[in-house]
Amino acid sequence: MKKIAFVLLLAVCCNQAFAQDDLFGTKKREAKKGFVISANASFDMPVADMAKRFGVSYRIGPSVFYKTQKNWIFAVKGDFILGNQIKEEGFLKGMGDDQNSYLTFSGLRADIGTFERGYMIGLQAGKIINTSTKNPDNGWLLLTSAGFIQHKILIQTNKSGYIPQLEGDYRKGYDRLTNGLFVEQFLGYTHFSNNGLINFNIGLDVVAGFTQGRRDYWFDVQKNGNDSRLDMLIGIRGGWYIPIFKRKSEEFYFE
Repeated sequence: MKKIAFVLLLAVCCNQAFAQDDLFGTKKREAKKGFVISANASFDMPVADMAKRFGVSYRIGPSVFYKTQKNWIFAVKGDFILGNQIKEEGFLKGMGDDQNSYLTFSGLRADIGTFERGYMIGLQAGKIINTSTKNPDNGWLLLTSAGFIQHKILIQTNKSGYIPQLEGDYRKGYDRLTNGLFVEQFLGYTHFSNNGLINFNIGLDVVAGFTQGRRDYWFDVQKNGNDSRLDMLIGIRGGWYIPIFKRKSEEFYFE
């Protein structure tokens, strides 16, 4: 009788032990859920109408997304567009000399700086396709974004020089302000380390902007600036994550 009781007690203890979470590593880890803050950067090549106006550019900006336990992602994002290669034909035509110098109101020579500037804001949705047997949070990341994009040529004049053609609202006749809607596709790899120290993504990014010029008149070429455009960027994009996941106690913690 004592032997039977001992066997029953041993069976109960073993059953309780195997019921514990991953005591012997037999239970598969579950993906984490919670908010993630991301700092992103990309190096872009312009395509279509964008390539006629600008050269290579960069984007930097933050995003905040929520990751579900099924590895679905829902986010808001923002990017600043930065560049210094201007290829617009006829831009500032007839205003400067061969050395890119311009006459101020007092007759002195002044230099003008021209830069690409813009921004993007939008919503994102996507999914992590798990490819890791050790970490269910890691794998291929498919991400689609949509929102608003705007870009223009930033014209900077020497503070000591007054150039009448580029002062006040006159500058708007040269800046090529353009905006509209965009869609963006990202395909890359995302990684969350088990110790929470190294978390990132990297991959290929494609942006298509369905935009329109927003200036009624371009002074330099004397024509309307409201043409419809297809502005595209193709680049390599990466991001660094700061996860704020949930423990089983439902308390938030930083990894």
